[in-house]
Amino acid sequence: MRFLFLALLSCQLMMAQNNYPKDYFASPLEIPLQLSANFGELRTNHFHAGFDIRTQQRTGLKVLSAADGYVSRIKIGTYGGGKTLYITHPNGYTTVYCHLSSGVGEIENYIKKAQYQQQAYEVELFLKPNELPVQKGQIIALSGNTGGSGGPHLHFEIRDSKTEKIINPMLFGFDQSFKDTQKPILSTLYVYPINENTTVNQSRRPLVLNVKLQSDGSYLADHVASNGKIGFGITVRDKDNVSPFKYGVYKVASFFNGNCNYEYTFDTYSFDEMRYINALMDYEKYKTTGQKVQQLFMRKKFPLSIIKTDENNGILTIVPNLASTYRIEVSDFYGNTTTIHIPIQYDSLPAIVPEEKTAAKYPINSDKDSMFEKENVTVFFPKGTFYNDFNLNFDVIDNKAIIHDETVPVHSYYIITMTDKNFGAGNRDKVFIGGVDGKRIDFNSTTLQNDVFTAKVRNLGQFQLAIDTIAPTVKITKSIEGKDIKNQKNIEFIINDNLSGIKSYNGYLNGKWILFEYEYKNRKITHNLDDGMVATGANDLKLIVTDNVGNSTTFETQFLKN
Repeated sequence: MRFLFLALLSCQLMMAQNNYPKDYFASPLEIPLQLSANFGELRTNHFHAGFDIRTQQRTGLKVLSAADGYVSRIKIGTYGGGKTLYITHPNGYTTVYCHLSSGVGEIENYIKKAQYQQQAYEVELFLKPNELPVQKGQIIALSGNTGGSGGPHLHFEIRDSKTEKIINPMLFGFDQSFKDTQKPILSTLYVYPINENTTVNQSRRPLVLNVKLQSDGSYLADHVASNGKIGFGITVRDKDNVSPFKYGVYKVASFFNGNCNYEYTFDTYSFDEMRYINALMDYEKYKTTGQKVQQLFMRKKFPLSIIKTDENNGILTIVPNLASTYRIEVSDFYGNTTTIHIPIQYDSLPAIVPEEKTAAKYPINSDKDSMFEKENVTVFFPKGTFYNDFNLNFDVIDNKAIIHDETVPVHSYYIITMTDKNFGAGNRDKVFIGGVDGKRIDFNSTTLQNDVFTAKVRNLGQFQLAIDTIAPTVKITKSIEGKDIKNQKNIEFIINDNLSGIKSYNGYLNGKWILFEYEYKNRKITHNLDDGMVATGANDLKLIVTDNVGNSTTFETQFLKN
């Protein structure tokens, strides 16, 4: 009877799942599937867009096309997905394969040909259906660790070919490849006073609530006593039966007095929505503690399509003479559910813990443009730069602009301008607006007009004008000067720049451009001698490395191949 009662109270706001084909796509690897990350997992500035499939801590595993189709796009990059293949299928979907070490056969030949034609390692290619057709189960690539990968694995996605929305692979039958009988794991439960007049358990700051495990497997939280508008947040992870990793959860729903008031389900979303993760999370908590608290309310409504709310956007109003109940249900894709019950009552007792004070005095209305100026610095925030209203801390001390701090998320770019006449005319092209992070200065692309330096940035913090007059360093890992390299497979260099960062690197063998692949994680560039560019006998190699403000280093050597 209790189960039926809970079922009747199930959230009416849940998105209906489409009828995705369940047996169309095959596994992209020949080994049993284990995940290190699932769809929708919370990441820095984005939700995870697919599966991270473990490759037994190795690179070079065969990557298979999940279905018949054609290679429609190839993107080779230093960051992000690294080496990535896109295969479009006749059923209206596209599969994506990232962090590859290389393509295979005709695909790899196509990539190399384009790189030499464009004289660039980083290329993006869009193909016609008849150029590189593939069959289901065909080997298309070898797994790797390229781009932003933190270790060897295959990132695998399924997208709608027309809208490019990414879709949870579990909806296509991949749930049959795993076993999961474990409920999501609740780590922390928070309650938030929403405005300055609200107290929660006599506090005007967010509080952690203790929870106790009940005999039926649910959790009961400490009593909440409040006198205004409040919201809740959770930190929660999930596990399955086959992998040691913890994942993001599939669905969260909350109920106030039996009515669903907030819910999100990780079925599908667009890349344009990714950055709204910074509004979904308690961003300040994340930046100060690393904790990813998922807030079950919106202070201001933001357009993240996975979220469905009531008219109050998940915020609860606690009124006198009414005891209330709040329930949170957290589920994985298999329906394993963790339930938290929170009793709530009205309480007019004054706050013992006051609201945290701030020195910030510049009001920001996120729905309007804002501009502030002090000394030689001007900042302009277009409307929509921020998710919520707040008071900005803005100051200029010793020619360093203090623009609040990193605890407030920025959704879109804003503009910083700095006026300065101190840099000599010969060095002004080496000057940029740098983000200050301790002793480190991060490069921002900067323009100069008259005496005004301008940069578009997407984070708050400290900024100053910096000058970079030091060229990059270039070091060959194994000297080849005057040597016969007939038994060598690669030529490798370590390249580094101490301030503005590497912008370009170009190698020339006997006067002809050659391909170097860049792995930023170890600052290494590699030329594969199998490219066939080396001549028999004597060879002259030149490498030119340039940083983001134009400082350049040239390395030259000679070697033999007999």
